[in-house]
Amino acid sequence: MTALLERLRAAPGWSRYALAALLQLAAVGAMVAGQAAILRHGVDVTLATAPVDPRDFLRGDYVVLRYAISTLDPAKLETFEPVAAGDTVYVRLAPGADGLHEARGLTRSLPPPDPGRPVLRGRVGRWSSCPARETCKSVAVEYGLESYFVPEGEGRAIERTPMARVRVVAAVAADGRARIRRLLIDGKMVYEEPPF
Repeated sequence: MTALLERLRAAPGWSRYALAALLQLAAVGAMVAGQAAILRHGVDVTLATAPVDPRDFLRGDYVVLRYAISTLDPAKLETFEPVAAGDTVYVRLAPGADGLHEARGLTRSLPPPDPGRPVLRGRVGRWSSCPARETCKSVAVEYGLESYFVPEGEGRAIERTPMARVRVVAAVAADGRARIRRLLIDGKMVYEEPPF
């Protein structure tokens, strides 16, 4: 990268601008390709949600989603490692009796693959340090799945839908990154992300 930047500085005026534009396009393309790869190749998990806050005046309607796995009880997890606020963590999931994925473990490093039990990467909430399983009641985790944009005027209808009726199907990559694939109400798809 350093050699490329040096070459850019040494290039004549117009080619410097062209190279800078190409670098910017490549960076944006890499971000889009990364997001699309998760949707194309990720493992699907279905999560229970509680929608709130349907409007952003700059970006349109969206639904802020809170998940059953957003607040974890260390005593109920099969595996648990002490965590501090802001830590990147990995939450092992497994399908429950109702088909919804539930948290089974919390670690600070990516655990080895376990078929049928994907891992979601998240970040421990600001006020959610937990130095030992025995000393804390809950750990708040955010997964980057908490906002979902919807067509204008439709956010409030989703917000008013009871939590028991709303589900999210998320695509989860092997490294724990996830993106929302579908939003379901009463088991019926109401929104789906294109795989690109």
